[in-house]
Amino acid sequence: MGGVAAGPITRLIEELGRLPGVGPKTAQRYVYHLLHRPREEGRALAAAIVDACEHVRPCSVCYNLTDLDPCSVCRAPERDHGLICVVEEAKDIPAMEKTREFRGVYHVLQGAINPLGGVGPDDIRVRELLARVGTDVREVILATDPDVEGDATAVYLIRLLKPLGLRITRIARGVPEGGDLDYVDEVTLGRALAGRAEC
Repeated sequence: MGGVAAGPITRLIEELGRLPGVGPKTAQRYVYHLLHRPREEGRALAAAIVDACEHVRPCSVCYNLTDLDPCSVCRAPERDHGLICVVEEAKDIPAMEKTREFRGVYHVLQGAINPLGGVGPDDIRVRELLARVGTDVREVILATDPDVEGDATAVYLIRLLKPLGLRITRIARGVPEGGDLDYVDEVTLGRALAGRAEC
């Protein structure tokens, strides 16, 4: 990119190109689009990024990303706190919420077991999940991604949770193999949630 484009343009293209799914061409399109818009739009985008980076953090209860601690789901008295849905990442929660099928609370593992990637059970929020499943929790729904890492994580969690006498279920396989929950439409995800199976 260097040489022809101004330094700030090149830097912005490089920074946007670090985002997942954004290659150099897409980053370049974004930058030129932003530069052709009113300056206030660029400033608003920059301010939103800074605000999120400075104020959003993991919830101390469920590890969802939030600007309030605990998060709005954990604070909601109308949610069923005896029902915990375990997801890999915070980005999976909006997908689950769109289904309008789940009225419990969440636990974000912040990853999945991946021995080849150097991620073991101690690198994700397994201990914190075990600390949460006291006498008030009656069911844990495992909504890990339907891929090798998600399956390995679910099997590991089932081994740990079974002796506690909880009902443990896994969302049904209406979700495509190898897919990410945040890409699944809400109807499919809703059916998978409703058709979850006992583990």
